[in-house]
Amino acid sequence: MNRKVIMVGIVGDSASGKTTLTRGIVDLLGRENVTAICSDDYHKYNRAQRKQLGITALHPDCNYIDIMEQHFVLLRQGQPILKPVYNHSTGDFDPPEYVKPSKFVIVEGLLGFHTRIMRNCFDLKVYLDPPEPLRHEWKIKRDTSKRGYTREQVLEALRKRQPDTEKYIWPQRALADVVVQFYPPNGKLDETGSHLNARLVLRPTVPHPDFTVLLDHARQNGHRPALRMELGRHEGKPADILEVDGDIGSTKTRELEDVLWQHLIPRPQHTLPKNLIGIYSDGLQKKQSYPLALTQLLIAYHMMQAAETLATEGK
Repeated sequence: MNRKVIMVGIVGDSASGKTTLTRGIVDLLGRENVTAICSDDYHKYNRAQRKQLGITALHPDCNYIDIMEQHFVLLRQGQPILKPVYNHSTGDFDPPEYVKPSKFVIVEGLLGFHTRIMRNCFDLKVYLDPPEPLRHEWKIKRDTSKRGYTREQVLEALRKRQPDTEKYIWPQRALADVVVQFYPPNGKLDETGSHLNARLVLRPTVPHPDFTVLLDHARQNGHRPALRMELGRHEGKPADILEVDGDIGSTKTRELEDVLWQHLIPRPQHTLPKNLIGIYSDGLQKKQSYPLALTQLLIAYHMMQAAETLATEGK
């Protein structure tokens, strides 16, 4: 493949945090440098048609997989596409939009890793894997506050989608380079936001950064470190497991963000946009999460490293 741009795929079930994660990365690297698209725009049927046909948006037959493959390859080659647009508010399609890829392209959606052609387009594949009870609460908050659904309607939709979730969404987790799981801390199972912990599974399918300096800094407070890493196994395969505590003070959070920025992305001309990373929506409110910010920084690191490699190959 004639690679011209850096592409990252972010996959996960509905309301797993894909758009939130993507938005922070775009803000980190600059909107002029990143093109973000949603593969859910490639649905074949609108909401009324899906109901009539008895098919969910998670099913591959409900999506133009072949067009997704074509467009991913074109974007990878630096070519423009005429992308369809699915409107989640109306449940119907808006006019297509002309998309010309920037230096970086992020594709987020439900089925981004479904075929080998699609997977081969990505420099980094990320899968979001929150526990199902947490994802359900996120979906209820989002769909009732932003999409006009009732709680009962959301729960019914989740029930109908469950078989396709298990058949088509979950298997993509094994194909990712990084698996991200935000989860409630012990004793706080009702936590759904700022104080969620994060577990990042870093598979050896791509080279990950050296976290030594960051981990050493995290140990300096003399208490249980907010960041911990160990060699473990995930789905039967070895991987580094990075644990990030969400319940830490703001002072320590700022210190770790600065260290992470300096050692993972050493760009003196760049200032860490602390007011932009780690931002998420809690209903209609905007809040901030340190584990989310770290995850966004890690993915940005991979993107910048891939860009440097591509530039070296071109010389």
